[in-house]
Amino acid sequence: MNKKVLKFEIDLDFVLVAITSSLKDYRLCYMVNRELKMNFAKTEDLHLDPLHGNNPAYFSIYRYAIDDEEAEFFLIANKGSEGYLIPEMNKTDYWLMIKNYYDNDELDKLVTGLNRIPEIVAAVKVDPKKIKSRENLLF
Repeated sequence: MNKKVLKFEIDLDFVLVAITSSLKDYRLCYMVNRELKMNFAKTEDLHLDPLHGNNPAYFSIYRYAIDDEEAEFFLIANKGSEGYLIPEMNKTDYWLMIKNYYDNDELDKLVTGLNRIPEIVAAVKVDPKKIKSRENLLF
């Protein structure tokens, strides 16, 4: 009997920035909103269904949308109620996910702006394809 293999690749249509900061999520949002003229607002926590019978995990998430450009920004806490969103990057405190983003120059300006905020230790672009638990970022 012939075997057929189905190859499935997740479409990662977003840009990802890892942020290291000791600030609480609401303070970080306040600083980013103030310094970068954004308007992040708290949304319902990101809920991940448990694996292997554990409790469900909840992660704090904030959203900002630019309507005329259709770009959406999400600031997500990496540490939640039951561990890490991306366990292999447990030194990262927050993720900035940008959906429908189009301009690398603007992205570089954004990362530079984040790094200018004194309370942010580091902000770096991350290739989502290199993250093992990238399926946790699909929502």
